[in-house]
Amino acid sequence: RQFRPLSESFASGWMRIRGFRRRRGVERGFVLSDHADWNGLIEAIQMTGASRVTMMHGDSHLLVNYLREGGLDITPLGSVDNWEGKRSATAHEEDNED
Repeated sequence: RQFRPLSESFASGWMRIRGFRRRRGVERGFVLSDHADWNGLIEAIQMTGASRVTMMHGDSHLLVNYLREGGLDITPLGSVDNWEGKRSATAHEEDNED
C-alpha cells in the first residue's frame, strides 16, 4: 500500500519498435538491450580462460560453431523460452550433427 500508485513497465530492446509498449500492455517502456555485441561476448568468454563452456540462447548455432572452430568445448543448452523441459530446435539439430 505504501508504494501505490503502481506503474507497470518493461525494459527491452524491443521498446524501440513503435507500438510495442502498448501491445505489451504496460504503462512505460524503456529501451535497454539485453544482448551483448559479438566482439564483447567473444572477449568475455575468452577472458574466463575456460576450456569448456555451456551456453543458453535461442539461436546459438553461429556462436557455437565459431567457438568450436577456435578449439573451445561448448555445449548449447537451448533457449530461455524452453525452460519447461523443452529444447530449442537449434540444440536438437546440433546434438544430431554427429
